[in-house]
Amino acid sequence: MRWTRALACGWMCLALAASVTWAQSYPSRPLRIIVPFGPGSGSDIIARRLGVYLQERFRQPVIIDNRAGAQGIIGAQALQQAPADGYTLGMSTNSTHAAAPMLVKKLPFDPLRDFEHIALVGVGGGVALVSSQSPFKTLEELITWSRAHPGRVLYGHADTVAQVSGALLKGKAGLPVEGVPYKAAANVITDLIGGQIQLAFFNYMTAAAQVASGRLIPIAVTAAARNPRWPGVPALSERFPGYELNFFIGLSAPRGVPPDIVQTLHRAIGEALADARIKVPLEDTGLTIRHLPRGAYADFLRAQADIWRAHFATAGIEPQ
Repeated sequence: MRWTRALACGWMCLALAASVTWAQSYPSRPLRIIVPFGPGSGSDIIARRLGVYLQERFRQPVIIDNRAGAQGIIGAQALQQAPADGYTLGMSTNSTHAAAPMLVKKLPFDPLRDFEHIALVGVGGGVALVSSQSPFKTLEELITWSRAHPGRVLYGHADTVAQVSGALLKGKAGLPVEGVPYKAAANVITDLIGGQIQLAFFNYMTAAAQVASGRLIPIAVTAAARNPRWPGVPALSERFPGYELNFFIGLSAPRGVPPDIVQTLHRAIGEALADARIKVPLEDTGLTIRHLPRGAYADFLRAQADIWRAHFATAGIEPQ
């Protein structure tokens, strides 16, 4: 009996030692971050900044894998189906992990149960943009022009924030604007500049570069308050009380990734967001950095699902 107990104890010690050694050696090969939207999107910008930091910290290559399409659902499903070994991570957003059940009737994954939610990165608002060649260059001019030309203002959208932002403008503000779906934000930008569409909504990060180029003009923000980057640009809530829409971006992994690896990644993301090289450029775009305690990101997602369910009801958008 003593020999049996000693043997069992030995095996347990060996298993514990192996587990500790494995955790300490993570990561021992390249990491991959799936971005559910195209290059230049807000989640892509954040993924690349975090990727550089994680590459330095872990001394392993970090590969950015853009999987655009279906409002981010294609990328989220690719993450859900990846091995749960901690080497495939993914950007989780309001589109993929809060609004997806309201977009698709038969969603191929559960946004809460099918993932390990590592860390929230930040939250922010969107901005309505028009071309510098547009006949309207302010919010009031857009309102006047669209009402004088019903159905002539088309807004492009490649993600949920953009889609719902336009739908709320149409419903809550009573403006005769129509939505046009796109696969990627880059295509929306091209057509907005080219005049094929007249309006588009983007997150602050994507919009900043386009506004700086002078080709696009911000006319309103979707958050409750103005963006310090563009203090002269009104919030839509100033003209239409009750209008408020925000986005969030975080990092998740497939369900089943060992807790010690999740903790390692959570700690690393917290360190990255405290680093001025990451923090300052993101905050300069108007993003509010938010690093929650371990495990709190999942609670945040549950609350966001309720918020987005209300947005969809107000906008009158039905799942397809």
